[in-house]
Amino acid sequence: MDWLSHILQINWLAVLLAFISSMVIGFVWYMPAVLGRRWMQAIGKTEEDLKNIDGGAGIWIPMMLAAALTSILLAILISALALNTFLSGGLFALILALVFRAGGHVIHNGFAGRPSEVTVIDAGHDILAMTIAGAIIGAMQ
Repeated sequence: MDWLSHILQINWLAVLLAFISSMVIGFVWYMPAVLGRRWMQAIGKTEEDLKNIDGGAGIWIPMMLAAALTSILLAILISALALNTFLSGGLFALILALVFRAGGHVIHNGFAGRPSEVTVIDAGHDILAMTIAGAIIGAMQ
């Protein structure tokens, strides 16, 4: 588990900036004026439906935790692989996002019978957010 030794080399400012970038990208991506309206249509929900979801602020905690852990793991892997440029960190994160995040959306949404538009919108968000996070981390290694 040599790759875990790289946790001591994490640039926590880079992780924080990567996390913040993921939150900002998600906020903008799912705004009604950007892709939010199309996404809501594809999942069969309205803005009012989403405002009335049970759980209140508690629905944000798992999402934020996942984004934070993604940034931390990216930092560990980027450090372990000595990817110390904007381009190399971003390209590495892009490949991970395509395989694991977009691939997961394709598999799960396909079996659930969700519209392909949901898969494209959600996967696109994940690909962009992870690529930018990886680029930030790589640039700050």
